[in-house]
Parts: sequence; C-alpha cells; structure tokens
Amino acid sequence: MTSALLRTITNEEIETFWRDGVVCLRKVVDPDLLRSMEAPLAALFDTSEVADLSAMGDAIAKSGNDVQRGDVPLTGRGRFFAGVDHWREHDQFHFFACDSPMPEIAGAIMRSSTVRLWEDSVLAKEPGTIERTAWHQDLAYFHVEGSKVCTMWCPLDNVTSESGAVKFVAGSHLWPDVYQPNLFISSMVIPGTHGPAIPDIDAMAQSNECSVVSFNTEPGDVTVHHGRTIHGAGPNTTQGFRRAISLRYCGDDTTYFTRAGAPLKAHHRHIVDGNPLHEEDCPTVWLAS
Repeated sequence: MTSALLRTITNEEIETFWRDGVVCLRKVVDPDLLRSMEAPLAALFDTSEVADLSAMGDAIAKSGNDVQRGDVPLTGRGRFFAGVDHWREHDQFHFFACDSPMPEIAGAIMRSSTVRLWEDSVLAKEPGTIERTAWHQDLAYFHVEGSKVCTMWCPLDNVTSESGAVKFVAGSHLWPDVYQPNLFISSMVIPGTHGPAIPDIDAMAQSNECSVVSFNTEPGDVTVHHGRTIHGAGPNTTQGFRRAISLRYCGDDTTYFTRAGAPLKAHHRHIVDGNPLHEEDCPTVWLAS
C-alpha cells in the first residue's frame, strides 16, 4: 500500500469540479488503502458509534411521515449505517482522514493552500437495503461558510446504480440557496433549521430543468463534490455491500457560520461567526508546499 497519490490531479479535473460541482477521479489512490479500512469499518457496525438509519426510517414511517425507499427485496432486507467523526477515536480513521493522500487531493481540487478537516463519515448499505439517500446539500449541516468546502466519497466496494451510487445535480453548487437540511432518508426537514425547501429534483430532471450525473466506481476511485452540490443515492438492490468513507474538508476562505438547528459537535468549542476555523476544532491536514 502506498500513502502517496498514484497520479497528478489534472487541470481538466479541477475545472470539471468548479464547473459541475462534482468530479470523479479515476485510479487516484492505491486500492489497498481502501481495503485496509474494511476491518476498521466493520468493527463499527452494531456499536453506538454508528446509527442504524433503516431503524430510524421504520420509526419515521410508523409516525405516518415520508421515508424514501425502494422495493423490499425477496431475499432479505439490509440495513443502512452511518456515523461521523471516527477520526477522533480510531487510529486507522485518523490516518485515512489526516495523513493519507486525501487532504492533498482536496487541496488540489479546491485550489486551496490550506486544508482543514471538518469530519469523516461512514456510509454503509448492506445487501438489500431499501432506503434511499434523500436529495440534500452537505453545507446545510455544517456551521461554516465559504466557497472552498468539499466532500470526498471513497468507495470500499465496486459501486453501480443498482447498489446505490451517489447521484449529483450538476451545477447545483452555483444555485443561490442553501436548502433546509433533511433527515437523510426522508424529505422531513430537521426541526428548527432555516432555508427554503429543496426542489423536487426528480421532477426537474424528468423535465430537463436540471442534469443528474452518477459514476460507477471501484476502490481507488474518488468522487469530490462541492459542499453546495445537491446529491442523493438509491437503495442497494444487489447482493453485495455498498460501503464508503466520506471526508469533508474546508479550504482557505472558510469561516464559521452558525446554521440554526443544524447538529453541533461537542468538540467544536470555538465557533464564533466570521472567524477562521480553529485548529482544535478543525485541524490543518494539508498545506501547499
């Protein structure tokens, strides 16, 4: 396993990110780096460090509210797990988020001389997971403002549309609004949050009012999308896992900006609107040489 980039990020890839709000970087990191995260990720399952979003969906459905789901498979239903900030407690996740090639990729793509870590997250859909990932913007959940905020999506499995590949609304990072955040598997918004409702992306795509793009990926590929880019994902209708680690990074111009109702992190103790991100909250993980 190599801890260096396998190749240089091209100018065309950087320009694609800024034009479309998302870019897929093919064969950019060693696949063994992703495989080395399989055991650490598996160790999180069925612990309090990850949330069972399928169980949450069942509770939302029982209350009579919307849950975004596909058909229940004949061979058994899987679970959708998610968790954040594993880098703070686990050495392997710390290395992946802070010392692997990922921060350098973020710096190149964002054209940023500094990269700070906002969070890592794990997103795993077992075989037969029916939950869809609702259309949303990442920035709506973060207490930051700035043009240089991105999410890197790093697959641990071969991912296709059938297994729940992420779908992105091309160019939506240039839309003027930050939309009200939702519960991730439902269009229900988080209580107390502000902003307009997210548009009906499926209807807009059907009427050619927006363009939705997606990528089949494998370990070693990385997608990078802007913090304002609207995205979602389908269920996993296959017999294989769909596991990924997401990394959320902030660049040069990012400052604190409190978003009412959005979740707060206990270790973020220095939030003052308009101030640069504090090292104890969001460590610097890459600097341009």
